[in-house]
Amino acid sequence: MAAIEELIRSEADGGLSFGNHTLSDKAKKEDFLHDGGSFKVKTFSTMTKLERDGVLVYESTPGTSVTDFKKDDKGVAFFVEGSEDAQLTLGLAEDTEYNVLVDGNEVGKMKTNLSGKLNFSVELAEGKEVKVEVTR
Repeated sequence: MAAIEELIRSEADGGLSFGNHTLSDKAKKEDFLHDGGSFKVKTFSTMTKLERDGVLVYESTPGTSVTDFKKDDKGVAFFVEGSEDAQLTLGLAEDTEYNVLVDGNEVGKMKTNLSGKLNFSVELAEGKEVKVEVTR
């Protein structure tokens, strides 16, 4: 997997790909329509952030590139790549417990806070994508 040159794109299978962790300067794209929502992405080497209709969906520090991002009522799944380990924040349902898997390994059960944010870390290395699955 490589950085997403167009910053954000819809995939044929309904997924969303976004982010470019290789950029040295901030880049953003707004008003990207996908699956009935308007998305905004901001990305560069130190941060990647995705919002849908003004609400946080995904954030990473440092920046990451994400492919095949799919979110539904049961959770979210995607592939992520970055230059180094990253802290991820996902916008999910408020005060809800989720099971987190990274590359098929169970990280454990985690509960979102009152604003619906779930925080966890992933080990990343340039050129290697990691599959993340978060389910209720």
